[in-house]
Amino acid sequence: MSIREVERADHARALPDVGPARGRPAAGQRSSGTMRVAVLGQGYVGLHLALRAAACGHDVVGFDVDPERVARLANADPFVTDVPAEGLERALASGCYRPTQSPADLSRFDVAVIAVPTPLAEGRPDLSAVEAAARLVARHLRRGALVVLESTSYPGTTEEVVLPLLEEGSGLVAGTDFRLAYSPERIDPGNTTWTFRSTPKLVSGIDPGSLRAACAFYGTLVDRVVPVSGTAEAELAKLLENTFRHVNIALVNEMAMLAADLGIDIWEAIDAASTKPFGFMRFEPGPGVGGHCLPIDPVYLAWRVRCRLGRPFRFAELAGDVNAGMAGYVAGRLARGLERRGRALQGSRVLLLGVAYKPNVGDARESPALALAELLERAGADVVAADPCLTETLPASLRLVEASPAELAAADAVLLVTDHAAFDLAQVARCARYVLDTRHRMPASPCVEHL
Repeated sequence: MSIREVERADHARALPDVGPARGRPAAGQRSSGTMRVAVLGQGYVGLHLALRAAACGHDVVGFDVDPERVARLANADPFVTDVPAEGLERALASGCYRPTQSPADLSRFDVAVIAVPTPLAEGRPDLSAVEAAARLVARHLRRGALVVLESTSYPGTTEEVVLPLLEEGSGLVAGTDFRLAYSPERIDPGNTTWTFRSTPKLVSGIDPGSLRAACAFYGTLVDRVVPVSGTAEAELAKLLENTFRHVNIALVNEMAMLAADLGIDIWEAIDAASTKPFGFMRFEPGPGVGGHCLPIDPVYLAWRVRCRLGRPFRFAELAGDVNAGMAGYVAGRLARGLERRGRALQGSRVLLLGVAYKPNVGDARESPALALAELLERAGADVVAADPCLTETLPASLRLVEASPAELAAADAVLLVTDHAAFDLAQVARCARYVLDTRHRMPASPCVEHL
C-alpha cells in the first residue's frame, strides 16, 4: 500500500461519517465563518448550491458565461423550475448572492465550486466546460483556497484533468498551497422531500487536508456530509448511482416490450412484485430516459473503461441501447394503434403531452419526447406538443399548443410522454379519440392504451 493509500485509509477511519452539521448560521445571517464562495455554472446544479450557500450567510458570486441567464438571475427571474422567485429575491436583497459573467468578480475566493455541464460530443465525454472553468479558477487561485469539482465525470477527472490545469495556471501546488476536492452533485429536480440540504453529500479530497476543508465547507450547507477516501471513488460512486437506475429502467423497459408481445399486463406484474418487502425495488417503463444524468453518465464510465482497460462495460452499453430504442418502439406502438382505428400515421395529427424529461420540471435536455417528435415527423405525422412546465427552447419544427379540449379533440392520437401534475388527465380521457399512455397514469378504456 502506498503512502497516499495509507493516508486515505487512516483518514477514512477517523471520519467515517461527519453526520449533521453544527453551528450553522441562520439563513441570511453572517458569522465569523463566512466564506467568499465562487460558483462557476448557474444551471440546475450551481444555482441550487449558490442560493443555499447565500442562505447560510456566505458571500456568494454566481458566475455563468451566458449573459441572458445572468441578466434573468439579476432580475430575480429563475429559469430553474424548483427555484422559487422569492428565494432568489431574498438572496439578492441580502447582498449574499451576486450573479455575474465577469471573470474579475471571481477574485479573492475562499472556495470555488465548478458546477458546469459535462455533455457528450459525438458519443464521447466533452470536458471543455470543466477545462475552461479550471483555467479561469486558476487565474484567481490563492494560497489556502479550496477548489471543488461537482460536475459529473469519469473517475480520474479531478486529479488528471482539473489538478494540472489549476497548478499550471496558478503556479501553486495542489495539496500544499491550495486544497482540491470532488463532491458529486445529487440534485433531483422537482423532489420536495430530498432537497439540496437534506440529501447526504459525498465529499472527497486529493489529500486529508483537502478532505477536511471540503467537509468543513459543505458542513455549513447540508445536514449530513459523508467523507469518501479518494476522489476516484467519489467520482465512481456518482456514476454507480446513475448507472444503477439506467440499467434497471432498461430492464423494465425491455420486459414491457416482451410482455406486450406475450399479451401480459406489465403494470399489474410490477404492482404484484412491488408487494415483496425485500429484494425488489420498483422501476417503471416509459418512453426512454432523459435529463443531464441517465443518458450521459453511464457513457462516461463506459468510455473510461474502454480507454483504460480495453474492454466494454456491457451492462451500461446494453442499457443505453435499450433505453435509446424506446422512442422507436413507442412510435411503432402509436402507428399500430392508429392503424387499428383506420388511420395511418402519415398525415395524422399527434399531440405530445409533456416535453420535459421528467414530471413537473422544465428541463428538456435529452428528453425522449424530442426523439419521439423527430421520428413521428419523419414518418409524416403532424406533431404538436403541450407542456405547461417547459423552460427550454424547442426545435423550430415542434410547435407548442395548450392541452385544451379543442386541441385534444383535433388530434388523431394523444401521446402522454411526461405526466405533469398540471395536465387534466380526466379531460384528456373525455376529449381525445385515442391515447397512448406511456406512464400508466390513466385508466384503461377503449380509447386509452398503456405502454
